[in-house]
Amino acid sequence: MAARKPIWALIAFISLIPSAAHLGAQQDRRTRLDVQDVTIDADINPRTQSLSATAVVRFIPLDDNAYSATFELNNALQVSRVVDATGRQIPAVRSQQDFSVRLTFPESLKKGEVATAIFTYDGRLTGLEESPIYGIKFASIQEDFAYLMYPARWFPVNEYTADRYSAKFKIGVPDGYKVLCSGLETKASVSGKTVYEFDYSRQAFPGSVAVVRGEPQMSRSQGITTTLYLRGESQGMAAAYGEEIARQMAFFTSLYGLPPQADLTVMETDAGTPNGYSAPGMIFLSTRAIGKKVDTRLLSNQISRQWWGTLVSPVSRNHIWITNSAARYSELFWLEQNSGPAAVEAEMKDIFVEALTVAEPPVIQSARLEDYSPEFWAVTSAKGTAVLGMLRFIIGDEAFQKTLKSLLTTGAWKSLSTDDVRKAAETASGKNLQGFFIQWIESTGAPEFKLEYTVFRTSKGFRIMGKINQDLDTFRMPVDLQIETEGNPETKQVEVVGTASEFFVESFGRPKKVVLDPAHRVLRYSNPVRVAVAIRRGEMFAEISEFGDALKEYQKALDVNRNSSLAHYRVAELFFLQRNYQAAANEFREALSGDLEPKWTEVWTHINLAKIFDITGQRERAVNEYNQAIRTKDNTQGAQEEAAKYLMTPYERPATTQ
Repeated sequence: MAARKPIWALIAFISLIPSAAHLGAQQDRRTRLDVQDVTIDADINPRTQSLSATAVVRFIPLDDNAYSATFELNNALQVSRVVDATGRQIPAVRSQQDFSVRLTFPESLKKGEVATAIFTYDGRLTGLEESPIYGIKFASIQEDFAYLMYPARWFPVNEYTADRYSAKFKIGVPDGYKVLCSGLETKASVSGKTVYEFDYSRQAFPGSVAVVRGEPQMSRSQGITTTLYLRGESQGMAAAYGEEIARQMAFFTSLYGLPPQADLTVMETDAGTPNGYSAPGMIFLSTRAIGKKVDTRLLSNQISRQWWGTLVSPVSRNHIWITNSAARYSELFWLEQNSGPAAVEAEMKDIFVEALTVAEPPVIQSARLEDYSPEFWAVTSAKGTAVLGMLRFIIGDEAFQKTLKSLLTTGAWKSLSTDDVRKAAETASGKNLQGFFIQWIESTGAPEFKLEYTVFRTSKGFRIMGKINQDLDTFRMPVDLQIETEGNPETKQVEVVGTASEFFVESFGRPKKVVLDPAHRVLRYSNPVRVAVAIRRGEMFAEISEFGDALKEYQKALDVNRNSSLAHYRVAELFFLQRNYQAAANEFREALSGDLEPKWTEVWTHINLAKIFDITGQRERAVNEYNQAIRTKDNTQGAQEEAAKYLMTPYERPATTQ
C-alpha cells in the first residue's frame, strides 16, 4: 500500500548533475534563435502508425556570425531533406543523444533578420520508441486514436517550453478520423482523406495534436462547453469531468481573469503517458488518471496551465518554477475554496517535505534537472510552491493575489523571468523583496530553528525575552511566535536575521509555552521534517526497486525517530517484497508499537501481517489480523475492501519466475 502518487523515474542524485551540466554546456554552444512561426503540412496514417510531414520554420538568429541552427526533433523521425527559402539544400546532422538536428548554412545568418528552414521528414510513432523525456510517452499513433504532444518534439522545436511561436497546421487523416489541435479550424475532403487546418495566431506553444474516431460527449455547464473524447469505460466519466471542468474554469476565471480559451477539448491517452498534459485549449488525460472518480487536484493543475503555460511562460528553463509552482498553487486555491484553510496547511506540510528531498541545485538553475524527473518536480513545483506560500505569508493575501493577476495581465502572451515575479510582488506590496528571492530562488538550504526564552512578569502582564538560533548566515524572514496562555493563545511576529536573533514580546496572559512558526509558514528543518524527508526519499528509491538505497533512507528516518510507524512500515514493505517474511513481520509489529502516524499505517499493517500468516499457512492468525483491520474502520485506499476480500478467501503470494 502506498500513500503517494507514483513517480515516473529517478535519476541517481550523484550522477544527475554532471550529465545535465554536460548537456547544458552543449546547449550553450548552440546559436541562440527566436522562432517566429512554424507551418506544418502532415499526413497521419493510423493504420501504418506513421507520420510524414514538411515543416517550415521561420526564425531570427540572436547571435552575430551564426552559421548554424539546432532544433530538437524526435529520433523516430528521419529527416530526408532540409532547404532554405530559396530551395537550396542545407546540410543537416543528427544527434541521437539529445534528439537534435544541427543545420550548417553556407554563409552566416544575419542577426535580427528572419531566416527559413524547411524540413521534410517521416517515421513511425507506435509509442514504443525512446521518448525525448526519459520513460514517459508523449506520442503514439494507434488504429483507433493517436496523440502527438508538444514534448514529443514531433516537429522541429527550439528552446523547449521557452521559445514561443505562432503556428499553422495542415493535417491529413483517412476519412472517418478527426484531428484535434489548437487554433481556428477548417477542413476539406481530398481523395479519400480529410484535411484539417488549424491557425493559431498567438505566440504560445501550439502543436499538440490528437486523432480520434466517433462522436464526442459534450458537456455544457456554467456557460462553458467541454468536448470530451473518452474511450471504453472512461466514457462513463464524461459528464462528471465536464461538470468539474466547468466549475474550475469559472473559479480560475474569477481568480486570474479571462483564459486564452474558455471551452476546452479533453482527449484520453493511454498507459505510459503523464496523468495529464495541458496544451492551448486542450487537456490530455491518461486512462489511469481518469479512473472512476474525478481527480480534482489533477484537473485544477492542468486547467490552470491555460493561464500558467499558455498565457504566460518562463523565459528559459531556469525560470520554469514560475509556471510549475503557479499551477501547483492553483491546486491549493481550489482546495482552499472547497475544504478551507486547514486543508491547505496540511497539504503545504507535504509540499515542504517534497521540496526538501533535493538539496541541489538552486531553483534558478532548474535547467540542470531532467525534465519530469522527481528532482525536477521537487525543485520547480514543490519548492517553487513553498516559495509562493512564504511570499503570500510575507506580503499578505491581497498583495499576493494582485501579484498573480499582474503577471497574467501585463505579461499576457509573453515570457516571464524571476525578476518579473519579484517586481510584481514589490509593486503589489510596497516591500523590497530582493533578499527573499535571493535566499529562496538563487540559493540553497533551509534553516533549522532553535528557540531559547525566559518569561518575566511586568506591571501589565508578562514579557518574553529569547533568542532564535539557526545556521544560515544570510537568512532573513519574519516568523510567527505563538504564546500559549491560560486563555486564548497570542500570536506575535519576530524578524529572524542571521544565525542568532534576540527578541522580546509582551503577553497579557501567563505564558505556558512558546511555539515558533506554529503554522509552518517557513520552509525549514525539524526532527519530524527530517524523518518525513528521509522516508520520502526512500519511497522514491523503492519505486524503482533500488531497495538497498531505500533501506538506507528509511534507516536515516529511524535514527531520528525510532518510534516512526511509517518508517517501520516502509522497511517492512521492502522485506515483504523481497519475501523475507519474518523480517517483514518484525517490522510490521514495530509499526504497530510506534506513533501510528499517519493513521492508515495501523489498518494496512494488520492487513499485511494477515497476508504473511496466510502465506505461511497460519489461517487462524490471518483471520484475526483481517478482523482487527476491519475494526479500525479506516478505509484508506480501499483497506476495508481488501481486508474483507481476504477474510473470505486466503491471500496467495504472486507467482515468481525467479
